[in-house]
Amino acid sequence: MDSSNQHTADGTVAFLPHRLNRQPIVVRGLTADELWICTAMAGATGVALGIPAAWVTGSIAAAPTTIAISIAAGLFIGGGLLRRHKRGKPETWLNRKLQLAVIQHAPNLAGVTGGQDLIVRSGYWATRRGGA
Repeated sequence: MDSSNQHTADGTVAFLPHRLNRQPIVVRGLTADELWICTAMAGATGVALGIPAAWVTGSIAAAPTTIAISIAAGLFIGGGLLRRHKRGKPETWLNRKLQLAVIQHAPNLAGVTGGQDLIVRSGYWATRRGGA
């Protein structure tokens, strides 16, 4: 390949890979951040179900077993659902959707998630064109 085709007249690189800055897919179509979100949510569900299960059965081993099963199910089911919802949307869709949910339901935590930078406006937009 001729190296002169890769640079423009001003010396900048003409070719940049399309997927250079994307996060790689790790498991079931999820990126690493999305995988952690699914794992954390499934783990929290497992804790919420595992502690009462351990108390009812009288066996402490029921709690970690329930947590492990819920994480596996959460990755399998949640990964499929999230992949289906992400299809055809921009790469930052999930992050922005979570930031918007935090702004709407817990505005005090907006600084933690970076949601204070989002522009949230409801109403009609006007073009302000002059006319007859």
